[in-house]
Amino acid sequence: MPYVDGFLMVVPTAKLAAYRRLARAAGEVWQQHGALEYRECVGDDLSQKGPASFRRRSGAKRRESVVFSWIVYRSRSHRDRVMAKVMADPRLAAMMQRSPPFDPRRISYGGFRLLVDL
Repeated sequence: MPYVDGFLMVVPTAKLAAYRRLARAAGEVWQQHGALEYRECVGDDLSQKGPASFRRRSGAKRRESVVFSWIVYRSRSHRDRVMAKVMADPRLAAMMQRSPPFDPRRISYGGFRLLVDL
């Protein structure tokens, strides 16, 4: 059964191009180590009012964009194997040594098992 890692983060809008380059490179690493899908999406319609909007939940301020991302694996054990390889990959370590175009402390992350699949 598929397993998904999900991410919600904030990226300064002025740094979205740099983030996209980083995300593409990271996505290639994940996929080369076995991830089935790697998706990075930037908020486009986040003007909803109410306490549950992604903009409010993420704490995004003016001039910041909300990024919602997910990575798909065959199972949780598959994710654990892929993640171990990714974390040991020197390319990822090199990416993280440079100053990232986002604040890593503002990432929400979690692993999710499939509940409904239509």
